[in-house]
Amino acid sequence: MTAADTQAAGPPVPVPDAPEKTGKSPSTQDAAGPRPKKRRTKGELLPYLLILPAILAIAAVYVYPLAKTVIMSFQDLGRAALWGNAEAEWVGFEQFTVILGDADFWWVVVRTIVFMTVCVVLTMGLGLLIALMMLRLSTWVRLTLTVALVAAWSMPLMVAASVFRWLSDSDYGLINTLLADITGNEDKWLGHNWFLDPVQGFGIIMVLVVWGAIPFVVITLYAALTQVPKELEEAAALDGASAFGVYRFVTWPVIKPVFIMVATLSVIWDFNVFGQIWLLRGNKPEPEYETLGLYSFSKAFESTSFSQGSAIALITVLLLSGVAVYYLRQLIKTGEVE
Repeated sequence: MTAADTQAAGPPVPVPDAPEKTGKSPSTQDAAGPRPKKRRTKGELLPYLLILPAILAIAAVYVYPLAKTVIMSFQDLGRAALWGNAEAEWVGFEQFTVILGDADFWWVVVRTIVFMTVCVVLTMGLGLLIALMMLRLSTWVRLTLTVALVAAWSMPLMVAASVFRWLSDSDYGLINTLLADITGNEDKWLGHNWFLDPVQGFGIIMVLVVWGAIPFVVITLYAALTQVPKELEEAAALDGASAFGVYRFVTWPVIKPVFIMVATLSVIWDFNVFGQIWLLRGNKPEPEYETLGLYSFSKAFESTSFSQGSAIALITVLLLSGVAVYYLRQLIKTGEVE
């Protein structure tokens, strides 16, 4: 092209700059301002509205009494203040100082921990063995056993305690009669009072606690055992693993989360045992039979030291808070795995 042709064509037409590549279309880039927040619809709020009554009921049953207990533990609350005839005096940490400095309190704590540990070990051990046994039972035997477990679980505590009081009665109890017949020593066993010795008395109480807790443990662990893949167990057995090896490396990893959660619940329940001891000791347990729940009740209503009873109850809550946090962590981990 010559210079004359260039002049004839006219001046060059400017070319617009190409838009920057930002991953968005020009129409999107032209839209100014942040996106408006998405509003919740009625459908999204419905689940929260449905559980609102349950939350309010829990708050009324648990939150208010707990808050009241905390307030009372920092006061010196007597009968007059309890009935509203006088103003309760604020004493700060005085109640906690008195309780933590009392040697009887620490004996009660040790007794409670030992009692809880034995009950949990027996409950989880026997419950796991029965659940494993149920896998090898025929269908009708397993159904019969399940019905018996549910019936035992649904029995009211007062009825169960009455049965165990009759079984361990010193004069007409079935336990003494059987031991006298088996050993042939009627002088030793007929008329034997199991509750004169706290060790023997707690043995009877532990049997009642374990008997009442085993149905829940067995049914829950059996449900977990049914989720173990049979092909993995068969493959491990074909590879030469023993029965214990199959259980350890195949069965246990599957049921471990459920076992830990049930054991954690058992710790909380057995730590707070009250009714079994109260009923078996005729509504007036001796000091040798007091656990933390009974010790708190005794301080509050027998010694009319309501603030000390509240402080002991609050200490019990703090002792169990670590167990509760561990239980919630296990629930979260199980949900993440699933």
